Amino acid sequence: METAAEYTRRILRTGAKAHKSLGQNFLMDDIVIDRIVQTAIENKSIPIVEVGPGLGVLTRVLGEKAEKVWAIELDKSKIPVLEKELKGLPVKIVNMNALELKLKDIWGQEKGYLIGNLPYYITSPILIHFLSQTESLLGMTVMVQREVADRLVAKPGGKDYGVLSVAVQVSAEAEKIFEVTPEAFWPAPKVTSAVVRLRIRPYPNFDVPEPEFFRVVKAAFSQRRKNLGNSLSSGLSLGKQEAISLLQKVNISDQRRAETLRIREFLDLTKAYLEQKDIK
Repeated sequence: METAAEYTRRILRTGAKAHKSLGQNFLMDDIVIDRIVQTAIENKSIPIVEVGPGLGVLTRVLGEKAEKVWAIELDKSKIPVLEKELKGLPVKIVNMNALELKLKDIWGQEKGYLIGNLPYYITSPILIHFLSQTESLLGMTVMVQREVADRLVAKPGGKDYGVLSVAVQVSAEAEKIFEVTPEAFWPAPKVTSAVVRLRIRPYPNFDVPEPEFFRVVKAAFSQRRKNLGNSLSSGLSLGKQEAISLLQKVNISDQRRAETLRIREFLDLTKAYLEQKDIK
């Protein structure tokens, strides 16, 4: 098999291009590709979805390691390349926006695994879209900008901990596996990337409506430099004293900031908020 670099250069010579508007940077490092595959494929019978296969350099390896692979590519100009290069492999190429993909539509009641080199501009929407389908997922291995990876795995108390951290960790255990330098891609991005593995593990005893939970979380982080009394008052349209009373019910100081709250505390706060709404 050609190396990833040889494969990519051959296809680029035919006129294929990286579209900046789609955040395309083609992975060309065999070691990185092998490490991604090792984190994702534990059983070859588990179905795989790859988001954004590009020229198919990772897809061709997945097609040799897994029995069923779906490659979801938005860029129409890459479809003929993928069809030609992946011919004979158990890969189904689908030209669509991954944000419209319902996993049950492709693998029914099975649970599968998602892999993707996610462009920065669409990382959060893609993650949230698929984490809303955890009944169909065993896990994900995604490559993202290093700063985003730090947010995905951040723990309470740090500057990286925010809405995305909570949204991901409510559904999965996040682990940063390794970093990837710009030289591993063509064209080389201006940032360092990182590979993150998400093991689907819904937060235990999550017993509040999801929309209300995230309303409270987003309100808390809406003015992250301010204390919770102020941010919740503004974000939930509460009087200042109402917000303080809400926090007191769950033994959270109104002087704390959102970045210090654990997921369990956000859940308790949401319950108190719902009870307060019902009383009104």
